[in-house]
Amino acid sequence: MKDEVNDAELGKAWLETLEHQRRLSRHTLANYSRAVSVLFKLKEKTALRDLDAAQIRRFAARLHAAGLSGRTLALTLSAWRGLYHWLARHRGYPANPVQGVRAPKSPRHLPTALSVEQAQQLLESAAPETAAAARDRAMFELLYSSGLRLGELVALDADDGKLDLKAGEVTVTGKGAKTRTIPVGGRAREALRDWLKARALLAAPQERALFVGARGRRIAPGTVQARLRAWAKRRGLGAAVHPHMLRHSFASHVLQSSQDLRAVQEMLGHASISTTQVYTHLDFQALAKVYDAAHPRARKK
Repeated sequence: MKDEVNDAELGKAWLETLEHQRRLSRHTLANYSRAVSVLFKLKEKTALRDLDAAQIRRFAARLHAAGLSGRTLALTLSAWRGLYHWLARHRGYPANPVQGVRAPKSPRHLPTALSVEQAQQLLESAAPETAAAARDRAMFELLYSSGLRLGELVALDADDGKLDLKAGEVTVTGKGAKTRTIPVGGRAREALRDWLKARALLAAPQERALFVGARGRRIAPGTVQARLRAWAKRRGLGAAVHPHMLRHSFASHVLQSSQDLRAVQEMLGHASISTTQVYTHLDFQALAKVYDAAHPRARKK
């Protein structure tokens, strides 16, 4: 029982290290916390120090058999690997039993992006008649213009200088506490200026958030998602449009026009260019459709 108490304290200490030193996002911390809870449940009374690679493989097999996808299992194993790396470095554990364990590969699903025509259909509209409409237009234009993550959008403040409309750029802090500066396009700057003029009609006194909800406080991610779904439906888009789809669309459209993978990587804030390369597959899919529709030898008789 003593090992169980110590293991629980070690798990808690590792998560606190991730939060305060590496400053991971709440979403990532929640994923790591769930992964640690799963490990503790699987190991039962066995101490963390006594687990070996064979047991870790059995745990992974059990999770996979229970329906956990390869991707989710890979994230879980990554969390376990990180925990043991920390234990080896700071608690003298002799080895990392997760080091050689890999999750089975899952089919790679390409991100869903709007076409250029669909993006125009979504965002082209008359001047907003209400403050809420001005806010929505500004949020969606900024998501598409600069490829922001939803969390980065809602975290923006109105008074910290990170949104510079004169320079046409926005500075955000993304995953892993990495800060990047991205251009803001002309349409988005116009929409943001309109919203800043109307913001006082919605924002509570002393509220710093750039985008606020009905109660005048920082808008919730779920509210942004719901407003975008309703906005897209009113404009006749059949797709279930969500904020990350605008990020995917930004990446795909910039890459199609520029062919500059490194620049898109920087603007998206991807740590690895392999993450960005998925958008080259989207580009090829678009080319393949054009080929199939236009080439006289492409169609079967």
